Amino acid sequence: MDIQSIYSLIQDDLKAVDQLIQQRLQSDVALINQLGFYIINSGGKRLRPAIAILSARACGYEGDKHINLATIIEFIHTATLLHDDVVDNSDMRRGQETANNLWGNEASVLVGDFLYTRSFEMMVEMDSMRLMQILSHTTNVIAEGEVLQLLNCHDADTTEARYLEVIHHKTAKLFEAAGQLGAVICNAPAEIEDAMARYAMHLGSAFQLVDDLLDYSQSSETIGKNIGDDLAEGKPTLPLIFAMQKGNEQQASVIRQAIENGERDRIDEIITIINETGAIDYTAHAASQEVAQAKAALDILPESDYKQALIGLAEFSINRDY
Repeated sequence: MDIQSIYSLIQDDLKAVDQLIQQRLQSDVALINQLGFYIINSGGKRLRPAIAILSARACGYEGDKHINLATIIEFIHTATLLHDDVVDNSDMRRGQETANNLWGNEASVLVGDFLYTRSFEMMVEMDSMRLMQILSHTTNVIAEGEVLQLLNCHDADTTEARYLEVIHHKTAKLFEAAGQLGAVICNAPAEIEDAMARYAMHLGSAFQLVDDLLDYSQSSETIGKNIGDDLAEGKPTLPLIFAMQKGNEQQASVIRQAIENGERDRIDEIITIINETGAIDYTAHAASQEVAQAKAALDILPESDYKQALIGLAEFSINRDY
């Protein structure tokens, strides 16, 4: 199932999520409205809300709480983006100027805080201690992931294990919550809840691996951010880590210096080394393994269009070029 078919299957639910997002973004403070609407409407894939919706539907859910859940998930995700762009000093996301580039770091951080707190207001309204437990833990783990990534920046000795720890905290955890909570609101059995959490966690890991791969294999116009941003920020992602391990002494030295000094101007040289050492293929294979585990977790579900859409979403995560 291709990505258009997947989103068509849940288009009514996604429209309801968009309507609720617009409604719950409203504030008496004009700047919150301006900045919040800008970032929310800047062309994101709505991937995490889609996972929450599809997970609930695949588990047989027929109520409407999945709309609130998907909105909460998107608010948390958007808050992390606002904070991320400040920490990383980014000026481009999804092919547009970042909010911090337009309104400044202070406003971006504070509106990110607004989205976090609005999401927790909405959690309380859902009146589920289990849901609040999972999402409060999730936001805490994401914050830990941000700090772990900060500690790895400009550290050329970062291992593959430390890199994977960051992406499991920073990216995969919110995916995991989206999948798990789709089952939770259905009161699904524990084994189904666990399967949906594993599916989404592996999907999130694959998604981040491909994001890191695209930073060295696509154009800025294609991926919607500046090529070499990760390098400029001194982030030792898997393509760099592997290339440093497999390259000769001179190649490893070039990458080490680029990580330690954030040398974006050497991006062409770095891309050549990454290609010569097979780092793109290695990272793509790692992502494919994550997707295989994601799809295997779905074996427990009965057959349905929603299950096929979840499988299609996993396949999209590694076949995309943006």
